[in-house]
Amino acid sequence: MFEQFDFHVIINAMPILWDGMLITLLLAVVAIVGGIVIGTVLALMRLSRFTPFSLVAGSYVNFFRSMPLILVIFWFYFLVPMATGQALGGLSSVLIAFTLFEAAYYCEIIRAGIQSVTRNQINAGLAVGLSYPQTMRYIVLPQAFRNMVPVFLTQAIVLFQDTSLVYVVGLKDFLTAADLVAVRDNRVVELFITAAVVYLAICLAGSLWVKKLQRKYAL
Repeated sequence: MFEQFDFHVIINAMPILWDGMLITLLLAVVAIVGGIVIGTVLALMRLSRFTPFSLVAGSYVNFFRSMPLILVIFWFYFLVPMATGQALGGLSSVLIAFTLFEAAYYCEIIRAGIQSVTRNQINAGLAVGLSYPQTMRYIVLPQAFRNMVPVFLTQAIVLFQDTSLVYVVGLKDFLTAADLVAVRDNRVVELFITAAVVYLAICLAGSLWVKKLQRKYAL
């Protein structure tokens, strides 16, 4: 099988694979940034003493964490346009689906990070005249995010792998592009080995970075 491995097939497929990788990276970056922003708001709502805020955020998190991601993608691609009468398109629907889905997971990560900061620091901030939002902004959240960086990266690696699910709405991400070229040129071995090596390299680099950060922050 490997005796007939043709590297020229991979070289010729690079433009298509790169276009697919751009879709994968765009989806991952938007979902990570959007998920962290929305997740931060949800985490603060979950920790709020105002019961309605806590209930809404808790319901959101429990709902999305109980659903398969592929089902959420189908909702925004098929059901939302049917309910609103407005077509979202493949890229827009998966960007929204991934962002809202990841926000539920980032919410729990951020909530745990906030709770890792001692109550004494919050009391100290309030004692020197800071308001509660200022205390969260200048004292609690910077420390919490620093503690959460390794977990953020771990979740980002999982998200990067999950982007391959966009094939269900016809988007040509990296893995889908590799599959299309493999079928078109009848070179399954070359394309799928290339895809595996790329995913392995990126995820392994991310995992090593996580371990480095964990050792750094442990000190």
